[in-house]
Amino acid sequence: MAKDTNAKKGKEVAAKKKGGISKFFRDLRSELKKVVWPSRKQVVNNTGVVLVTMASLGLFLAGVDLGFGKLLELILHIGS
Repeated sequence: MAKDTNAKKGKEVAAKKKGGISKFFRDLRSELKKVVWPSRKQVVNNTGVVLVTMASLGLFLAGVDLGFGKLLELILHIGS
């Protein structure tokens, strides 16, 4: 029973190594040729959208943090 599993593992390892690193790079090059790269205009536009979104989200979270801070300060001063 153990010999059968070891034999199967050996065949799987041999099958994985067939072609090796050169096959990997050939396949990689083939896949990279299929990629549709964005234009410069699209990249600039998307970057602008991301920056505006991050800035507005940052301001929103800063406002929420400030509000909760003031609320906590108010609650703590009520007891004293």
